Amino acid sequence: MTDLAVTILPAAAPEAAAWGAAPARRALAETGAREVELGDETRMIVVAGRVDQAELRRAVDEHPGVAVVQLPSAGVDAYVETMRATRRDGLVFTSAKGAYSAPVAEHALALTLATLRSLQIRARASSWEQTQRGISLNGGHVLIIGAGGIGTELLRLLQPFDVEVSMVVRTAREVEGAARTVTTDRLDEVLPDADVVVVAAALTEGTTSLIGAERLAAMKDTAVLVNIARGPLVDTDALVAALAEGTIGGAGLDVVDPEPLPDGHPLWNEPRALITPHQANTDDMTEPLFQERVRANIEALAAAKEPVGVVDVDAGY
Repeated sequence: MTDLAVTILPAAAPEAAAWGAAPARRALAETGAREVELGDETRMIVVAGRVDQAELRRAVDEHPGVAVVQLPSAGVDAYVETMRATRRDGLVFTSAKGAYSAPVAEHALALTLATLRSLQIRARASSWEQTQRGISLNGGHVLIIGAGGIGTELLRLLQPFDVEVSMVVRTAREVEGAARTVTTDRLDEVLPDADVVVVAAALTEGTTSLIGAERLAAMKDTAVLVNIARGPLVDTDALVAALAEGTIGGAGLDVVDPEPLPDGHPLWNEPRALITPHQANTDDMTEPLFQERVRANIEALAAAKEPVGVVDVDAGY
């Protein structure tokens, strides 16, 4: 147990805007940590939902005793400028990367199976269709872009399907269980062979529009694209064109750009697109996982150990 002083931000916000406050407080109760108003004794800030970046920047800048800032999401693209502007010795930002891997990977698998089986088309049907549609995942080739928590959990979930999995990583390394691991600069080598392309990478300056018109054109015309990472990783206009022209077989999207996707956007009327509203992990799924991450990092800070999910501020994830 510890009496570490922890501040939860935003301090006063509707429950919908601070969904992480309740699980964070449960983590404090588990560890004995104290919730305090932001002040000189604050050692850890837990961002529990939507927070104004200027408010967060001031909170960090004006309180040099803060050693850990726990962010609520796995992707931290919205916080990059704040993290870089407040960089100092003795301060780390931690994210929820890895914490939500299981539900998001499960959703990626669901979108993969649904789009391969053309369920996005079947769900819109109003009469009995004679045309045969659908591709089996068994024995196929799956390309996963990003080998973080979500990518590696999806790799595990795919094992019963006897698929060949290629992983794309930023820094050269082997991913256990993958048939092949290549770095991002070799993406174009492996893209044309894939039956399924799953985007599970972090959004950074270097990965915006990672999948654009040329790469969509390089895919099989039967292949499906699944994006459960961030919308801007895929060029939306290029995807709309590729689906309309039959350049690829389908798309399963939990994230889009822009987001939320406006009413009347062409993707809503595209029969080959299956869209879910960025709910690969709901609050009910996320809360216990966030609670565990906050608990672990309170205990790590109290014991002067390395926190879980430390963000590489330069890399942006």
